[in-house]
Amino acid sequence: MITPAEIDTAAQRIGAYVRVTPCIELEPRAFGSPATLTLKLEMMQHTGSFKPRGAFNRILSANVPEAGVIAASGGNHGAAVAYAARTLGHMAEIFVPEPTPDIKVDRLRRYGARVVLIGTSYAEAYAASQERAQETGALDVHAYDQIEVLAGQGTLARELERQLGALDTGTLDTGTLDTGTLDTVLVAVGGGGLIGGVAAWFAGRVRVVGVEPERCPALYAAREAGEPVDVDVSGIAADSLGARRIGNLAFLIAQPYVESVVLVADEEIRSAQRNLWDRLRILTEPGGATALAGLLSGKYQAKPGERVGVIVCGANTDPARFG
Repeated sequence: MITPAEIDTAAQRIGAYVRVTPCIELEPRAFGSPATLTLKLEMMQHTGSFKPRGAFNRILSANVPEAGVIAASGGNHGAAVAYAARTLGHMAEIFVPEPTPDIKVDRLRRYGARVVLIGTSYAEAYAASQERAQETGALDVHAYDQIEVLAGQGTLARELERQLGALDTGTLDTGTLDTGTLDTVLVAVGGGGLIGGVAAWFAGRVRVVGVEPERCPALYAAREAGEPVDVDVSGIAADSLGARRIGNLAFLIAQPYVESVVLVADEEIRSAQRNLWDRLRILTEPGGATALAGLLSGKYQAKPGERVGVIVCGANTDPARFG
């Protein structure tokens, strides 16, 4: 398990390298929801997703060998590792599945990484990266199943809680927690790094609800089976949320600290994307809109006056493809 103290330490470690991303409180009954909504705009983080938090924490916690760092990714994690490695002066080699969108592959190369396109799924790319790591001795930065990575992702929840406290008190002093400003937080789930870190930070003080695509149900299936199991992966959010199996760490944290997991259809994710654009001019990738899809679809039923935080976690999409 990961403690809030470890997440606090991670926040101090990575603070000079990551952005404090904004959150916005929406007007009453925004999107037709009876809840009071706050969106955490983590898609404005470096590289367009939350992933640099975990990447920086992992790399800064280790002695990086001359061979640099290595990672497998559907795109967002790889970009974060490549960006963190470049920032810290290390080489990076990133393995990604061949169907990864060009916009994500191009970004990896712009960050100076050596990119290896291999296989049709994250699982195949990960297996190839592990073989390569054995050859080179490079530091492995896992997308979602390392303590340092999850602790880094948990800094997002720490930051959100402090921002909501500042909004309520009218001060920018972020030293005091006030969980009275948040009842529930909705988190998109892929391999579980984000929800694991978020749930570890709140540790039962705030209701945490996972939202997964119906066609990438790794955490939902694990909870049904009582242990992580392999699932089939497809659909519009597979490039960012398409883990074949939930991470062991995330599953352990989810058992006591994630209240429920809801599944949303591809068309519901697309609708959430369009709502974010039409109403707020926020452009997201499908994975970035998945948490909101849980609310807008009614799969998560918010109560009147409930204070709900929604993490908008990624924006790496081709605008032309979105249109």
